[in-house]
Amino acid sequence: MEKKPIQLDVNGTLRLVHCEPRKLLSDVLREDCRLTGTHVGCEHGACGACTVQIDGHPARACLMFAVQVGNARIATVESLGAGARLTTLQQALHECHGLQCGFCTPGIVMTFDAYLRDNPHPTEAEVRDVLSGNLCRCTGYQNIVRAVLLAAGRLRAEASDV
Repeated sequence: MEKKPIQLDVNGTLRLVHCEPRKLLSDVLREDCRLTGTHVGCEHGACGACTVQIDGHPARACLMFAVQVGNARIATVESLGAGARLTTLQQALHECHGLQCGFCTPGIVMTFDAYLRDNPHPTEAEVRDVLSGNLCRCTGYQNIVRAVLLAAGRLRAEASDV
């Protein structure tokens, strides 16, 4: 199949890639853009490891072709934080030991980065419901839930200081 040029807005940078129309966004991000924070787990959309944000909303990069998002803003985990500085959510995950091997972490971070932006007062039940779309085989989820709730509180405090 012939490669086609696609212009993608990834993390605020316009990138021109040449790929087959059937190439998955997850593969374009990892192979063509060299952004390896987007992990590929199940390749069926069930595990959430490949979650990125498309126009600010979480989306599974393994379930869409790169040509489908040519006019959208794509954000990967690499877009968060400033250099070595962690975001509030990433810091909370670190402090609460909400990660172990780290394979699922980018997808969880991208999911909750968007979720907390729209839902600053989540309940534990709501966090668990949202988290149900991300599989983690190491942590048992308890510390991830604690971290998200901690981050939500800190983000509310930061917003009230402004």
